[in-house]
Amino acid sequence: MNVLLISTYELGHQPLSLASPAAWLRRAGADVVCVDTSVTPLTAEMAANAALIGISVPMHTATRLALDMLPHLRAAAPNAYIVCYGLYAPLNAAILHQAGADCCLGGEVEEQLTAIWQHIAAGKRPSVADTILLNRLDLIPPDRNGLPPLDRYATLISGGKTHLAGYTETTRGCKHLCRHCPVVPVYNGHFRVVPRSTVLADIRAQVAAGARHITFGDPDFLNGPGHVLPIVRAMHAEFPDLTYDVTIKIEHIIRYAHLLPELRATGCIMVVSAVEALDDTILTRFAKRHSRADVVRAVQLLREHDIALNATFVAFTPWTTRQVYRDFLLGIAELGLIESVAPVQYGLRLLIPEGSRLLELPDVQALVEPFDPEALVYPWRHPDPAMDTLQREVMALAQCSEQCGESRSSFYLRLLDLCDRIIGPGPRPATVPDAAPVPRLSEPWYCCAEPTDSQLMAKYL
Repeated sequence: MNVLLISTYELGHQPLSLASPAAWLRRAGADVVCVDTSVTPLTAEMAANAALIGISVPMHTATRLALDMLPHLRAAAPNAYIVCYGLYAPLNAAILHQAGADCCLGGEVEEQLTAIWQHIAAGKRPSVADTILLNRLDLIPPDRNGLPPLDRYATLISGGKTHLAGYTETTRGCKHLCRHCPVVPVYNGHFRVVPRSTVLADIRAQVAAGARHITFGDPDFLNGPGHVLPIVRAMHAEFPDLTYDVTIKIEHIIRYAHLLPELRATGCIMVVSAVEALDDTILTRFAKRHSRADVVRAVQLLREHDIALNATFVAFTPWTTRQVYRDFLLGIAELGLIESVAPVQYGLRLLIPEGSRLLELPDVQALVEPFDPEALVYPWRHPDPAMDTLQREVMALAQCSEQCGESRSSFYLRLLDLCDRIIGPGPRPATVPDAAPVPRLSEPWYCCAEPTDSQLMAKYL
């Protein structure tokens, strides 16, 4: 084996972050093995046979797991050239180097990874500086050969049935500058399109592998409406029964409301939106560019067009008081979103990674402790210790709820009881209806969540 590409976690999706560079490297003549350690064991023999090892670190959890893996990889393959690539690689380069990486790349990495391989194939030891690459690449169709089959990954749950789900992207990066977003420090307001023919070829291959639903993982699907609409039109024409979901900012749901009928007509059944909070002060700090009133409008628009909402939140921040959290819970019920919010979303705590634009705020600078190289964040404590206690208890309750398959309305009621116990009794919704489940993916975790205990306990090599 010449090249080993590793993904530790990609939100339950078959990792595009391996399939895309694998296509480039194989085209250049490399023998590539892809290993997704979330579903497939990584052996010392795999590492020992590799001259080039690439580790995808697109998110916080993946990077934490990569840090644990790197010393084992270095011991098993002392002469291999190890590259960490993805959003979290260049921002955590010093720490990843200490753990065993030779180079850290962010942005559009396929061409550079191929150049590194060609250097190695010529018998030379690469010497590549850590860098963020934003050049425009003519991306080719991903090569998913050798990856675990789609039935090993998250499925769509809709109408009481499960369907195999594929994953692709039409764009990378984002033109927005939300302060808490990990995309911003790398792309800084830029986004890059993936050629339509490449996206459609990837969808076609995944449908052939059994996919009946596609997740478009763009940070914001409507960053470039003129690019994505022809893609979903062509996809629907070729696969009229194929459904899909997309991620769209609240701001864009409202601005492009006139596009929602076409999205629904072409198979869109679910929109993921990073609502983040229902408190306008927190939304302003995050620079989300929407308000609570905008959330209400966006919920109405999606409902009118029979598109389910999968809302995500950063439920615990330094500015989330007991009253703010109570208002958040009441707001979920008032908006009819109990079935639209996964239990984990009620417990997510703000992560402040290296490069976060939140560090521009004076009160955040005064609040955070020195950077923690193990947790990969600037730690902070809530001014009200009970809120930190509540957050830990909510996450434990969420993990238990997901494991036992509890309904979301039942979890919501238990969450209200938990709040009463930890932060004192408070107002409750008049009723909590046991509504029909909305379409959702079976993987409920989130890119900006801390790793679970089971993930951190994983052993490599």
